[in-house]
Amino acid sequence: MRRKAIRNQELPERITIDQSGSNTAAIKQYNRTHKTGLAIRQCKYFNNIVEQDHRAVKRKVRPMLGFKSFWAARCTLAGIEIMRAIRKGQLATTGTVSQTPAEQFYALAA
Repeated sequence: MRRKAIRNQELPERITIDQSGSNTAAIKQYNRTHKTGLAIRQCKYFNNIVEQDHRAVKRKVRPMLGFKSFWAARCTLAGIEIMRAIRKGQLATTGTVSQTPAEQFYALAA
């Protein structure tokens, strides 16, 4: 899983983990074998903050009782995540005129 994540994404500069000793040992071993300098950021509650960001997604998906296919799950979750990013103002706009969230959504569809 870790190899696939690193292969599909860029190598991160730092990794945030909880106080787990096994995660720390695995990252240190990865640094030694691959000669990388991944910084380990250990914070007991930081991962909880990241997980809280997905609570609204979980609330919307749970009533669906799962998905019939991986493709349907990927498309539905991508739509939910893009709407949340627009609502939070995290979507970069290309124009100088500010757009409402609805205008940003319609611009994506065009």
